[in-house]
Amino acid sequence: MALGRGRRVEGPTDHVVVVGAGLGGLSAAMRLAGAGRRVTVLEREATPGGRAAVRVLPSPAGGEYRFDPGPTVLTMPDLIADCFDALGEDLTDWVNLRPVEPLYRANFADGSHIDVHADVDAMAAEIEKLCGAGEAAGFRQYVRFVSKLYRYEMRSFIDRNIDSPLDLVSTNLARLVAIGGFRKLAPKVAQYLNDERLQRVYSFQAMYAGLSPQDALALYAVISYMDSVAGVYFPAGGMHAVPAAMAAAAARHGVEFRYGTEVSGVELKGRRAVAVRTATGERVPCDAVVLNPDLPVAYRDLLGRVPWRVRRLRYSPSCYLMLAGSRADYPAAAHHNIHFGHAWDSVFDELERGRLMSDPSFLVTNPTRTDPRLAPGNRHIYYVLFPTPNLQPPRGSRPVDWDRIGPVYTQHVLDVLEERGYPGFTGAAEVIDVTTPADWAARGMAAGAPFSAAHTFGQTGPFRPGNLWGENVVFAGSGTQPGVGVPMVLLSGRLAAERITGPDPFYRSRAWV
Repeated sequence: MALGRGRRVEGPTDHVVVVGAGLGGLSAAMRLAGAGRRVTVLEREATPGGRAAVRVLPSPAGGEYRFDPGPTVLTMPDLIADCFDALGEDLTDWVNLRPVEPLYRANFADGSHIDVHADVDAMAAEIEKLCGAGEAAGFRQYVRFVSKLYRYEMRSFIDRNIDSPLDLVSTNLARLVAIGGFRKLAPKVAQYLNDERLQRVYSFQAMYAGLSPQDALALYAVISYMDSVAGVYFPAGGMHAVPAAMAAAAARHGVEFRYGTEVSGVELKGRRAVAVRTATGERVPCDAVVLNPDLPVAYRDLLGRVPWRVRRLRYSPSCYLMLAGSRADYPAAAHHNIHFGHAWDSVFDELERGRLMSDPSFLVTNPTRTDPRLAPGNRHIYYVLFPTPNLQPPRGSRPVDWDRIGPVYTQHVLDVLEERGYPGFTGAAEVIDVTTPADWAARGMAAGAPFSAAHTFGQTGPFRPGNLWGENVVFAGSGTQPGVGVPMVLLSGRLAAERITGPDPFYRSRAWV
């Protein structure tokens, strides 16, 4: 059972309106319906998913390319299963999840590469082949360390509602201190792995938390556990298959979905939400409301007030995303491919200073490697992500002008791809779709940052914006507790539902097992 009850919504909770059918909103809706609440979901788009939506582009040769324009790395599937469990449903009846193997192919500037495996023995053998027996032994020690981190953090710090720093005082807090969880991530990883290439493979995940490995606490090695130890999966039909199935299961159990419905605000009486208003002027009464839009935007646009703590948030780096439908097949590519440049620490320094990477490290995902049906015959899709500064530059500097530099940067990305193992990429691309930080901002993400507020110490746990405001307004999504990433967003929906229903006495997170 989740530890700590936390504060609850006050008053009746018979009818809950969920604004936004992203993963957090869907997770909350499924649990609320399972607890007997009447649930209405209002979503401005025509389909569920939020950031995990789908982008369909026609091929000039006929047929369609189906892109995932949001998250592409799916870990901790048991957390998805728990959402279906809340409705008495079995995930496997709704979604076909396939393990991705290797999890990643890491490519280095010296021409070497290493495949990352979830199986510890297979990974140790891979490391021994590239780096020697000493590094393989260090890797096994590192796995023991991150496995302990996961056990201690999940129960006491991640999978629970937290109202005060005092809620963190526990035996597991002492255990985290004892194993070095509050040291910096980069030196902690170096304690086990001497090879700089391996240090990068097992610390780059700090960027998901909005920090460099030099600045992030070792606590965030738990992200490395979630993908590099627990495994990576891909749903048949693409990532959008997950929210589509969640919405379908919820609808089967009575949740009302109203797509194409843009919400303009929450009607308040004092500090109590009494209705949600739509852009067409409709008033939807409610006993409680769950807001799934990006938290700062939800405060500003829907509640009409932004607390000081939210105004002061520091945001994660953003990213430039290129989706390409292509005639080219690159047999040396895996499903997920990380390409590291010569530079490392300086990359994060540049992003922190509001500058584009001069020696980029980037991700290329090739989903048709696992599911060829996502593209027409003999075609492939590529998801190319380059980290960039967000639109909240450090004092004294200006944000990147993406309207001006966008086309130039697109050519830069294509040139880098051609140089780093994708020859002929430009000429083989039939369709190219680009999303810049300015586009993320236009889609409702504060500071143009799809990874939301950075997980600095002052923006983590009880110091991250809470998920309960006033008497009956609850937040879900990456901007609130517990934080960024698909697993955390799914948990945010469960924690939001618990603010309304109280802890589920039958809940057992299989992720703890």
